[in-house]
Amino acid sequence: MKTYVLSRLAFLVLMLFGLLVITFSISHVAPGDPARLAAGPDATPSMVETIRQKYGLDQPLHVQFARYLTGLARGDLGESIRSRSAVLDDLRRYFPNTFELVTLSLAFAVAVGVPLGMLSAVHQNRWVDHVSRFVSVSGVAIPAFWLGLMLQLLVALHFQLLPLGGRLSLTAAPPEPITHFLIVDAALRGQWATFGDALRHAVLPVVTLCFPALASIVRVNRAEMIEVLRQEYIANARAQGFSTFRIVTRYALKNAMIPTLTMIGLRYGWMLGGTILVETVYDWPGIGLYAVNSAVSSDFQPILGVTLVIGLNFMIANFLVDLAYGWLDPRIRRHATAA
Repeated sequence: MKTYVLSRLAFLVLMLFGLLVITFSISHVAPGDPARLAAGPDATPSMVETIRQKYGLDQPLHVQFARYLTGLARGDLGESIRSRSAVLDDLRRYFPNTFELVTLSLAFAVAVGVPLGMLSAVHQNRWVDHVSRFVSVSGVAIPAFWLGLMLQLLVALHFQLLPLGGRLSLTAAPPEPITHFLIVDAALRGQWATFGDALRHAVLPVVTLCFPALASIVRVNRAEMIEVLRQEYIANARAQGFSTFRIVTRYALKNAMIPTLTMIGLRYGWMLGGTILVETVYDWPGIGLYAVNSAVSSDFQPILGVTLVIGLNFMIANFLVDLAYGWLDPRIRRHATAA
């Protein structure tokens, strides 16, 4: 297992370096002059050139990349031209909101999707199977931004059941940060009114973000459970008199979860990227909205920082999925070690 973990870590480092190279190159060849935008419409050419020299934008691309890697090794992600603040400080302020949103969305998708897929496979062509297939098709077909807008129109504006957007109401007092996760900090501080208000603001973004992930998890888990339930060892377990509940939960689900874990790991990364649309629709103060505002201003350093954070979290999620593979199926661990 130790060799397996080390090989996965080495692969993670290579992927991270490749991500940095590709993102840095694309961001610096894209149209737009961040120095001109930072200087303003009335700036003279000399003022623009001064800003360009200050941020090293006049250097060759490989020199800029080497400077970026050197700063990254020191924990310096650069400075935002738009806000004049350190990118690392901005990410510390915005990322907890995004992480909280994605974690709640993924937890809800897994908690509902795995049992629904399992029940759909056990009770094929019954009402629960029809419901799960409707959910899986709808989640793939409906765009997240359209679903978010429809939920705002119906739930927030028409029925006025939940807030339209934002993180907290104007009258709610945010708690003193402990973990920097608003919902967790409100509970730890005992500010239950703020806790409830934060949960109410999170419901619509969570539903919007988790719906595609829920559909994928249901679809994959249902297909794998049907395949596993047809195996001979399941028939032997039934012949020995084991209950259906024990067969499904103890024997079938464990083998069916391997492809489902792959989907969960991939969906975590996609949900981090998908927050850009969801946070823009709901005015959620996370790294997605931060990236949109930076992209409009051609502010490259925040875009690089957001991409690095999303990519790193995506890779860590897949690394944990790989470890779960090795725990669920020792054959995968032995194959990876031999390779």
